[in-house]
Amino acid sequence: MDSHSSDSKEKPQNKCAIYTRVSTSEGLEREFTSLDNQRESSESYIQSQKTEGWIVLPDRYDDGGYTGANTDRPALQKLISDIKEDKINCVVVYKVDRLSRSLLDFSKLLEFFDQNKVTFVSVTQHFNTNSSMGRLTLNILLSFAQFEREIISERTRDKMGAAKKKGKWIGGSLPLGYNLNKENHRLVVNPAEAVIVKELFDLYLKERSLLSVTKIVNEKGYRTKIRYMADNKVGGGVRFTTTSIEKILNNAHYIGKVRYQGTLYPGEQEPILDDQTFMQVQDALHSHPAKPQIRTPTGKKIGLLSHILKCSACNKSMYYSHSSKHGKIRYCHYVCSNAQKRGYQDCPTKLVNVGLMETKVLDSLMKITKDQRLTPKEWDTCNLEEKRTILQSLVKEIGYNGKDGILEILLNDKKKTFKFEVSKDELKYHPMPPRQQPMQTVPQLRQNLLLAHQIQGLISEGKAKDLKQVAGWLNISHVRICQIMGMLFLSPEIQEENLLSTDKKIFEIPEYKVNEIAKEMDWKKQKDRWKMF
Repeated sequence: MDSHSSDSKEKPQNKCAIYTRVSTSEGLEREFTSLDNQRESSESYIQSQKTEGWIVLPDRYDDGGYTGANTDRPALQKLISDIKEDKINCVVVYKVDRLSRSLLDFSKLLEFFDQNKVTFVSVTQHFNTNSSMGRLTLNILLSFAQFEREIISERTRDKMGAAKKKGKWIGGSLPLGYNLNKENHRLVVNPAEAVIVKELFDLYLKERSLLSVTKIVNEKGYRTKIRYMADNKVGGGVRFTTTSIEKILNNAHYIGKVRYQGTLYPGEQEPILDDQTFMQVQDALHSHPAKPQIRTPTGKKIGLLSHILKCSACNKSMYYSHSSKHGKIRYCHYVCSNAQKRGYQDCPTKLVNVGLMETKVLDSLMKITKDQRLTPKEWDTCNLEEKRTILQSLVKEIGYNGKDGILEILLNDKKKTFKFEVSKDELKYHPMPPRQQPMQTVPQLRQNLLLAHQIQGLISEGKAKDLKQVAGWLNISHVRICQIMGMLFLSPEIQEENLLSTDKKIFEIPEYKVNEIAKEMDWKKQKDRWKMF
């Protein structure tokens, strides 16, 4: 008969994995790190439970330099994977917030541990999840950990805001015209670049066109500021675009100021420009343009070849665009994005007529596919969305080179590219009359308001599911629909005047100004701003 009692039987092994984490990578190169300290304490605790069958697994689960705000950590993901493979019975941490600082994430991890029959233990807080009290205490502690993290985030934002209000440079891409003094972390003027900055402002006051300025400075060989990044990578040093020019012209650093939440504060850096020049440029940038300009089609209007057609010469996409003259004639074309951003002198293709290009593409496709859906009998019965679906099922990419006069079509089911000779003369620009000529006599603001009420009616009556569906019907972007629907936030009094007034000012009020008024929730303030027109 066995002389040992049942209590003296060897305990089953409890395989313990130690998880450690620190938020910063600073100091991880040292011989003994915070991760080592956490592991050593956890090992000591497990050793104290040796009589209960606890053993330390040799695998290390160390996340150095990772935040506890999410679970996107390599060691934690490896820990989860090993738990799924039944390699672990217990997870030991030095402190609860080492595992997670998010109450939601922590709750999910606890649920995952429970489903896999894994115990969770915190060494310094002396509890585990085997008891209900332990679970309650964990949730309370984690709530405080999450609160602490949110407080730290708020303090960081406040600290950065306070630094900006004091005019300090808090980091980011250096503006053209300045270098960074790393000793005192201040911006210092780069004389050579400062000359370019002054010229950009002078040019804009003269040309009043971002595209013209971009064209001039690129022809002079000017380039954007070179940036030195991590891993010895170099960025910048490229030709200017209208976007990069506009960013420079809006930068308050050049007058020795720092912009924070819409307010200018005195900066520590020396100014490159005088206040008068800067403000003149701001007025010119943000005033309503006097001359009609080509409207960028991105996200506003979709053509049959949108997202398929590209300029082969520049290897850039071509976008559907239009402009109008005297409100009577509409010019529709596909324009090379490189030509839009850097000027037409940079692109041999520039732009092509929408109707002629689409016709050439369809004729060419008929020659190489014989698809019956492209025949006039079938094609003409389809709406734009259906036509685009047919085209995308056949074509992977279409390229046109205006210099060589070559149209290239790459089909989805063939690796071969089919080439056709199509000269620029065959795609010569032709005006397209507007579809709704009578509407030209109605102010645009009135058109927008009427359309907004019509759309609201469709949705209220259940004839349209949402604004996105209406946007598809009207062949305009969801963003544009939302802009139009913003008219409904105007006060009833302003809406009535918009609809019934015979005052010519309704024709002249810029739409963006009305959109700004609609964002004001106080109708009295809306009325005061409306009276200013």
